[in-house]
Amino acid sequence: MAAEIICVGTEILLGDIVNSNSQYLAQEFAKLGIAHYFQSVVGDNIARIHSLLDVARQRGSEILVFTGGLGPTPDDLTTEAIASYFHMPLVERPEIIADITTKFANRGRAMTANNRKQALLPEGAMILPNPTGTAPGMIWQPVENLTILTFPGVPSEMKRMWQDTAVPYLQAQGYGQTIIHSEMMRFWGIGESTLAAKVNHLFNRSNPTVAPYASKGEVKLRVAARANSITEAKRLIEPVVAEIKAIAGLDYFGSDQTTLAQVVGDLLRKKQQTLSVAESCTGGGLGALITTVSGSSDYFIGGITAYANVVKTNVLGVNPQDLQAQGAVSEKVAEQMALGVKTRLNTDWGVGVTGIAGPRSDDSAKPVGLVCLAWAAPDNQVYSHTHRYGTDRDRDFIRYLSACDALDGLRRWLMNGKI
Repeated sequence: MAAEIICVGTEILLGDIVNSNSQYLAQEFAKLGIAHYFQSVVGDNIARIHSLLDVARQRGSEILVFTGGLGPTPDDLTTEAIASYFHMPLVERPEIIADITTKFANRGRAMTANNRKQALLPEGAMILPNPTGTAPGMIWQPVENLTILTFPGVPSEMKRMWQDTAVPYLQAQGYGQTIIHSEMMRFWGIGESTLAAKVNHLFNRSNPTVAPYASKGEVKLRVAARANSITEAKRLIEPVVAEIKAIAGLDYFGSDQTTLAQVVGDLLRKKQQTLSVAESCTGGGLGALITTVSGSSDYFIGGITAYANVVKTNVLGVNPQDLQAQGAVSEKVAEQMALGVKTRLNTDWGVGVTGIAGPRSDDSAKPVGLVCLAWAAPDNQVYSHTHRYGTDRDRDFIRYLSACDALDGLRRWLMNGKI
């Protein structure tokens, strides 16, 4: 049986709010083993909602989950649109009126007349209670082999209603006897096409499945299995994950919510070593990534944002002659920045970042996207590398890639003794 998500709200189409409800519901469908192939967003318009219902029924979807459009204002049309599509009258439910009245009273207010609209549900629909807001949803089977669930668009209200009522209801209907469990494997330093070519033989599997994703410089492989339990699903996934790790080597850095900063932090903590950073083009972005990890003060001592050359020379000890001869964006300067911050902050490791993030470059020989990274080890050995991210990427993306590549280089050295 397949489910669809239909999010109602012109504000989503205009980009005024991020549609996080679909992501949450998609993850919940997987936990219940419910197949899910389509998501839609539609404005507050009855005719367009009807057209989506037509399409959903034509493709045989048996569960339709609506979010949004359950408020008291004239443009909240979801319930009215669904009822009119199935030619079913709306009936005022006194228990909803009582609930809304109580909630207003608890806030020291009186219920306004327009809130009565939220008490209207199609005849025969079951109330889906809203413990925290005034807009209840419904669970309704208007025709055979079709269940409709509606939720308000407020994510906190929708999630509470889903867990409290919708999940038990769906489980009682037999959903959740099989589940879909997945592991999202994460890779840095390898392109999507290159990784896909290496693991191409795994893409035709049926259970577990392997699918590639790419986003913001990172490549991901989702390994997913359908089974009767999480334990069984993990048993199916484990050998595939192990094979991919063996193929990818150091390009694999973690799974699910693991970040490069977390991996680096764990390695430093295990070795009881400390880190400092010297940043030019990233302007503190590398330090910000490192300190997103709780407990990073165990190993991260601090950083120096050496944006101006005078800071590079007077604070970090960069040789002015090298700056003059090679320019601030050079491996020679990046190396001295890494050693300089390591020395001045007395840490085991130092990282230096200098580059041209754009949108313009003052040096025709050094285009936008040219970034030099350097790493200084506990024994003062220094390694550097130049990245050319391209002139077609924007300033923020180049700064982000620079910070992540700086972390990735340190991760590889900590794990492998070299970059």
